[in-house]
Amino acid sequence: MVDVRPSPIAGRWYEGNPKALSQSVDEFLSGAKLPELKGEVVGVIAPHAGHIYSGAVAGYAFAALRSRTPDLVAVISPMHHPYHEPLLTTSHTAYWTPLGEIPVDRDAVSQLDVILKSELGFGLSPVARDPEHSLEIELPFLQRALKSGWKLLPVMVRAQEPRVSQGLGRALAQVLRGKDSILVASTDLSHYYNQTAALRFDRAMLDAIESFDPDAAFDVERAGKGFACGLGAVTAVLWAARELGADKVRVLRHATSGDVTGDYTSVVGYGAAAILKSAK
Repeated sequence: MVDVRPSPIAGRWYEGNPKALSQSVDEFLSGAKLPELKGEVVGVIAPHAGHIYSGAVAGYAFAALRSRTPDLVAVISPMHHPYHEPLLTTSHTAYWTPLGEIPVDRDAVSQLDVILKSELGFGLSPVARDPEHSLEIELPFLQRALKSGWKLLPVMVRAQEPRVSQGLGRALAQVLRGKDSILVASTDLSHYYNQTAALRFDRAMLDAIESFDPDAAFDVERAGKGFACGLGAVTAVLWAARELGADKVRVLRHATSGDVTGDYTSVVGYGAAAILKSAK
């Protein structure tokens, strides 16, 4: 028997009907007009609001992964709920979406846990039936963009500290090195500012991300010049990708919830980016 994590958000944050979900995700993917991406896409950064709000932006990130055939996908997201542990993972052996089950790579989870304990002095805290949306929301995109057969390495980050993110990044690189793998960082940007302020804040954060400088991203948020609710997740993925030989980040798309709702008085920012390893 597979111990499957039930979805707390299917039918609310995204389509609950498999056919409707496939169609909507495919439209987001097809609607993305990507620039030429030179090199291998090591990872992507994608937003995690409900698909109706951020799906068009997320489509740009996952379109960059279309037809890839990885064995392992590490999805690193924030944990928005009040768990006390700094780093969490699922205790289940699979995630469920209306598009089917996604097996969790328990060996990769165990390996990451061991390395983290060596790097940071603590590992991954397993949780059952977590309510977190920011990791799950990316899964239907991965199910439609990638060829089947991959397993998931899920990590949810409560800690917002450079030391933890850098340690997680180093540990992820050790687990993924030599494997056919992809990194996914889940984050939204500024929250509930007007459109003018949101554009300013989001540009500062996206500039730091595009400079491939995780420390700069932390500096931007500490200075109040930009924001990312998944800062710990994004910077961990940047550090991991750098260890794996990536050398460039390309921002692919930015928009806000106001671009969907028409209400620009209080918006949430969404960005998509690809992390690239130049061809030698």
